[in-house]
Amino acid sequence: MILYPAIDIQGGECVRLRRGDFADATVFSSNPVERARMWEEEGAEALHVVDLDGARLGKLTNLAVIEEIAETISIPVEFGGGVRTIEDMTMINDGPIDRIVIGTGAVTDEEFLRQAVKVASEKLVVSVDADNGLVTTHGWQERSTVRAVSFASYLQKEGIRHILYTDIDRDGMMMGMNLEAVRELAEAVDIDIIASGGISSLDDLRRLKAAAVPNISSVIVGRALYEGSFTVAQARAILD
Repeated sequence: MILYPAIDIQGGECVRLRRGDFADATVFSSNPVERARMWEEEGAEALHVVDLDGARLGKLTNLAVIEEIAETISIPVEFGGGVRTIEDMTMINDGPIDRIVIGTGAVTDEEFLRQAVKVASEKLVVSVDADNGLVTTHGWQERSTVRAVSFASYLQKEGIRHILYTDIDRDGMMMGMNLEAVRELAEAVDIDIIASGGISSLDDLRRLKAAAVPNISSVIVGRALYEGSFTVAQARAILD
């Protein structure tokens, strides 16, 4: 199982939000590129990078610094936030970023989703961000009426091979992962699941690993790493 340290960029800085609240941000670094380099030096195998401003505004905002991260480090970079057009998708697909994450567009625009699959293929990841089991959009600011499990099944039928699942009620709160919800979604499909939201301790990682759900391939961790609850090496010792 692969560990993805998270780098969320808002206003050019590396921050962490609580429950996706843009007004409740903690700044951990004013230099996201340097922070990315540090995660690589500490042993990270890949990074998950989000343009928070892009997710909120619906347009790419911090792409230049994210591409700089991808060009600076040697490990894969997964990126999302504000990718809402096929033109943006094509541009990013031709650049140094290894995986492209879409969320809102996949929920609100069926044709965009189908075109995204054609453009990015295996590089495409769809973010399923759930609030009480319902999919949220527009940077977690709006809740739909679509159940996360049902949406995941639909995505599989549309040819999506990677889903990033986040329980936003747990995200950034250091409350532990909602393992039951992650397991329910993973068992509903046969495709790759990236788990995210709430990891606060090594015990959370042990429980996730012990759950032994075959298609949960990786986990994203943010605040727990930034606040020193554990190190990349300690996490990898469990997940590897």
